[in-house]
Amino acid sequence: MSEYILEMNHIVKEFSGVRALNDVNLKVKPGEIMAICGENGAGKSTLMNVLSGVYPYGEYTGDIVYKGEVCKFHSIKDSERKGIVIIHQELALSPFLSIAENVFIGNERKKGGMIDWTATRREAQELLARVGLEHENVNVPVNSLGVGKQQLIEIAKALGKKADLLILDEPTAALNDKESAQLLELMLQLKAQGMTCIIISHKLNEISYVADSITIIRDGQTIETLDKKTDDFSEDRIIKGMVGRELTNRYPKRENCPIGDVIFEVKDWNVYHPDDSTRHILKDINIQVRAGEVVGLAGLMGAGRTELAMSLFGHSYGQKITGEIKINGKHVDLKNVRQAINNKLAYVSEDRKTYGLVLIDSIKFNMTLSALRNFFSRKGIVDQQSEAVKAEEYRQRINVKTTSVEQAVGALSGGNQQKVVLAKWMLTQPDVLILDEPTRGIDVGAKYEIYCVINELAKSGKAVVIISSEMPEIIGTCDRTYVLNEGEIAGELSGDEITQEAIMGCIMAHNRKGDA
Repeated sequence: MSEYILEMNHIVKEFSGVRALNDVNLKVKPGEIMAICGENGAGKSTLMNVLSGVYPYGEYTGDIVYKGEVCKFHSIKDSERKGIVIIHQELALSPFLSIAENVFIGNERKKGGMIDWTATRREAQELLARVGLEHENVNVPVNSLGVGKQQLIEIAKALGKKADLLILDEPTAALNDKESAQLLELMLQLKAQGMTCIIISHKLNEISYVADSITIIRDGQTIETLDKKTDDFSEDRIIKGMVGRELTNRYPKRENCPIGDVIFEVKDWNVYHPDDSTRHILKDINIQVRAGEVVGLAGLMGAGRTELAMSLFGHSYGQKITGEIKINGKHVDLKNVRQAINNKLAYVSEDRKTYGLVLIDSIKFNMTLSALRNFFSRKGIVDQQSEAVKAEEYRQRINVKTTSVEQAVGALSGGNQQKVVLAKWMLTQPDVLILDEPTRGIDVGAKYEIYCVINELAKSGKAVVIISSEMPEIIGTCDRTYVLNEGEIAGELSGDEITQEAIMGCIMAHNRKGDA
């Protein structure tokens, strides 16, 4: 019997004549956690979609050998029957159904042709206990839970399908540090119970912690496989395999960038929860950002950073909003998104697929959408030639990897989608840009390119605000940082003062002040 539970041999997959996978080979041992690493667009998710039957047999060439048997999956159901279950980055839960219904959706517990609700609830409770959610009520709608718990419910759902090989595609991309740690520990528990796992992730510290081996894919080809027992498992070594070179400085230096006058100022900003007028979310926020300056908003999940950004951007969040905004020394009234855009304020949302892009439309359409009224139309008529020229200019300027600006943006990798969102707001020619988690879910190479774009914006005299849950990113990119905690400014740090210890120190001091 083979020492491998899974072998994928000489896999080739093409889209419209373009090879997304070119002779990829993968071997996974039973009971191990294998990580698949690579830049956005390298072919990681495509490979897993081949394995799970999303791309059926006949749409690719090569062999899938599972438990010693050559498999020809024509659908996800075929792979699930063999014990291979994939959990995609976009969770496949029905928000208004109960937890129990979601755990067994498509895999219902039946008795006499009818759903056995007693068995459904009992077995759902047992599966939830296996993933650490034993105290959850299986009868509540799944949308009443946070993203972290929903991710665990997806795993419970996979366990209900008797999975032997579990594939997790970016499972921690939308989770906070605590939720991510809980999920990684669960993976190690499942491994101890004999489960084999494949994880795709851009968070290299998590991969180094949880994986037994790492297969690196670059430009649709297998580059190498690293073994934890024998090979260098450091982040720098993984990055070298991913990008094909040493990446000595993950945060490019911003040189020859003088910091000018204050061009964005927020005074005494107060916001209440959109559904509860008595719940005070943001309290007396005061911030300033100068021309050419990159300012961070640091803090723990729930501190109010995104709520602040959205409330500033045309009151997109909250009610009973009070306070003053000045741009270039002039008081501005931004009560809707159009007023924000017209007053040179731009906001890149943390959720590019929901709020940033129209996935079924073209790159050109998405890039020019926010600037259409002010820059690409006259008397209500769109200048399509000017629109196409500008979209192509920005495609080249920020290195969006595509053959044409007419390509659907949904077909791009996450990193390239993020670049399109950035271009969309750059085309509005703003003076102030608020970037909310600008590098979430993208690889180190694409992150570096986005940091270069941020530096370029600062050099051109823009005021840039970055919200990030990754403290090293705040430290590596920002000139100054405000620390938020429980809807208030807990501290302000500049230059070399910005360290993880100092940020956490501000938060802890603010908590002590609140307790007092």
